[in-house]
Amino acid sequence: MDSTQRDRNTELTLPAETPNIGVSENPFDASSAIEQHILIGLEKIGLALKSQSWQDAGQQGLTPTQGQILALLIDKGDAGMRLSEVAKHLAVTAATASDAVTSLVEKGLVQKTRSPQDRRAIAITLTTQGQQTATQTASWSDFLLNTVNELSEEEQVIFLRGLIKMIRKLQQQGQISVARMCVTCQFFQPNRYPRSDRPHHCALVNAPFGDRHLRLNCAEHVAADPEIAKQNWNFYLSK
Repeated sequence: MDSTQRDRNTELTLPAETPNIGVSENPFDASSAIEQHILIGLEKIGLALKSQSWQDAGQQGLTPTQGQILALLIDKGDAGMRLSEVAKHLAVTAATASDAVTSLVEKGLVQKTRSPQDRRAIAITLTTQGQQTATQTASWSDFLLNTVNELSEEEQVIFLRGLIKMIRKLQQQGQISVARMCVTCQFFQPNRYPRSDRPHHCALVNAPFGDRHLRLNCAEHVAADPEIAKQNWNFYLSK
């Protein structure tokens, strides 16, 4: 290869110089803030979830709301849930929840019984057939697993921490029901082992765990005293 050819190849592989554009002239500076980009991304994921839930629900002869109710009742056993609790957890009106439950009763998937905790109250529980259908509805969002696996382990941990912060804020604003998260549980002891990859401690099972193990919906969750929960949250964020 002669020197002329080598020079030409070198020119082709050299990185282009950054254009000499003034800060005020850079078009990216005039674009929307990163918060808007994140919001658009979340909206797209939400649309994907909504579309998939309608598709899966239709195949099972359900509506998405009916499927969500079945999924809510999976781990409730004989205790079930009151109608007001269902409406609160799904952030829907009592009338919407009532219509969905009535339809599920007609389909033989749920039943209304006297609450074991309060015989004056009505509890909504799954039938045997409903338990089987609920297991199927709980997997509606599994199609997203492949996309989550596109993230590295470190990215997944960061993403989970971000989700927890967002969900907690939405809960404080009363825009979603209170999730049974580790960070709001009385058994949560944040950063008890600061120099470990499992810095937190769960007093319920007496074991350490890391950020990657933080739960958003734990069946054993017991809400901490508000003041203690606030202190734990601040300590969790401090590390």
